[in-house]
Amino acid sequence: MSKLIKLPLLIALAATTAAPAYAQLQAGEKPTEQQIATGEAPATAFSEAETVYRGLQGNMVARKWTRAAAEDLLGYIDSAGDEGLVPADYKPDALRAALSGRDDAALDRAASDSFLRLSADLALGNVPIQARDDWHMKDPDLDGAQQFALMDRAIQENSVRSALNSLLPTHLQYAELKGVLAKAPDDATRQKARVNLERWRWLPRELGPRYVIVNVPAYTVALVENGHVVARHRGVVGAVKTPTPQLSAVATGVIFNPWWEVPASIAKEVRGKKGYVSVKTPEGGVRYRQPPGAGNSLGRMKVVMPNNYAIYLHDTPSKSLFARDARALSHGCIRTQDPLAFARVLLGNPEWDQAKINQTIAAGKTVKADTLVATPVYITYFTAAAAKDGAGIVAYKDVYGRDTKVIAALKDTGSTALASILD
Repeated sequence: MSKLIKLPLLIALAATTAAPAYAQLQAGEKPTEQQIATGEAPATAFSEAETVYRGLQGNMVARKWTRAAAEDLLGYIDSAGDEGLVPADYKPDALRAALSGRDDAALDRAASDSFLRLSADLALGNVPIQARDDWHMKDPDLDGAQQFALMDRAIQENSVRSALNSLLPTHLQYAELKGVLAKAPDDATRQKARVNLERWRWLPRELGPRYVIVNVPAYTVALVENGHVVARHRGVVGAVKTPTPQLSAVATGVIFNPWWEVPASIAKEVRGKKGYVSVKTPEGGVRYRQPPGAGNSLGRMKVVMPNNYAIYLHDTPSKSLFARDARALSHGCIRTQDPLAFARVLLGNPEWDQAKINQTIAAGKTVKADTLVATPVYITYFTAAAAKDGAGIVAYKDVYGRDTKVIAALKDTGSTALASILD
């Protein structure tokens, strides 16, 4: 059983007030200084999590489940396999036993317990953080206050099924992968569908009207507007030794003719080479920069998308790499084919047409252009997609070998977000 605590949910369960999306921590594990500094975990997270169970018990007892609502909940749990989940994770036997008895308080506890487990997993994912290798996204879809409000409304309006369905990802691929799962001809296809349905639950339910999505195993970069792909480009992603993390950021602009700030992790690779500028750091060390030019490692364009992992979409002087089928070759960033055309569409700014972009590149000076609309960027890891004809699945190579942990976690009854607190 997982000992993992989902803090955005659990802290709020005790207080029933809105909670930010803090990082998940294992039971007994205090947040690191970096997690506190970056806002991924509060300094008080550990002590707050320890008090959750008592507060949670009080909140659950206060709920008054009708038998009709509890029966609908049990029916939903029994069909959780349609979402690629394991019904046993949501305590159906305990709920069934409570429904067969006459103890209303026992029914309230059992139904609330099951609803909390299931709603958390539908909104935020079932797999614990340690099985989500290199996953660094914050999912704002559900906190404790929202969860209890949803449960109360579902009971009062006898709308359990619609309330739970409202938590599911809205992307068309989620629905199509469910179709693949329902018709899977073999266990391999079934597991691929389950793993990737789960990964959709890790993302925000709504990605936004306009966003960029990078799928690392497919080596693709796509710009989506109102549900339609308006630009799709080949990408080069991180090598196995330097994998691209799963993260989200916001693109606010593009830098043409960028300088490359050499990461400290690979500084030794450029030390002493021509074409690099050394700069003394305040700490007395040395960092390296590469000026703009045809040989610059970032090429002629870099997307402005601040994040804690220094991962960006950018051009490259090594154009021949895009002709390869397997393109896990970078230090982690995503090199993007036809980058100036991508930049023009991403900027969406009439001021920056192709002619102006070309003139700016030719001038050789470093210039920042702002996007007309700030655009979310999601760097994802989907190893399968539903085929366009709906008849099967398109599988991509599991470049970093991440599927195994996810499959194991999905099979591990008890690994739900709330298991360690509620059991």
